[in-house]
Amino acid sequence: MQLKPLARSLAVALSIVVIAGCSSTGGTQDGDSYGSQDGSSMGSSTSGVGTGGQYGSTSGSGAGAGQQADSRIPEVRTIYFDFDRDTIKGEYESVVMAHARYLRANPGAQVVLHGHTDERGTREYNMALGERRAGAVQRFLNIQGVSPSQMSVVSYGEERPAASGQGESAYSQNRRVVFNY
Repeated sequence: MQLKPLARSLAVALSIVVIAGCSSTGGTQDGDSYGSQDGSSMGSSTSGVGTGGQYGSTSGSGAGAGQQADSRIPEVRTIYFDFDRDTIKGEYESVVMAHARYLRANPGAQVVLHGHTDERGTREYNMALGERRAGAVQRFLNIQGVSPSQMSVVSYGEERPAASGQGESAYSQNRRVVFNY
């Protein structure tokens, strides 16, 4: 099966793009923001780091998440994605930051990032997209100082839907990454 080497190659290429973008664009000094990096596209996928605001600073509604004790696993353990995208939405940045704080404060904690997709697309494409989504969260956590040894990625693609049905309501609930401690 040639899917795994292709997915790994895409992950490596995307990581290089992210690292190159990080070195050319500034964030905040404390690392809470990616700045406004330009996205990149791999083939027909709309993957990438996102454009202005996808990784905006943690202000507004996300401020309450920063007050949670670092010794407790964050309550929100699922973030959702747009159709055919693997970029973390700005509205979920505070959730991922809370997980980063928890993992940094608890170096013995382990998390498995489960990537999921809706049922549209081929099985192979959805497995790769689920892996890219979980990988995007893993890279975000790594940039925030979480040890790579604390994280692993699993893609379920369309195989474990959270909601059944064929409407946008069900699809939007299935496009997700779940933090599994």
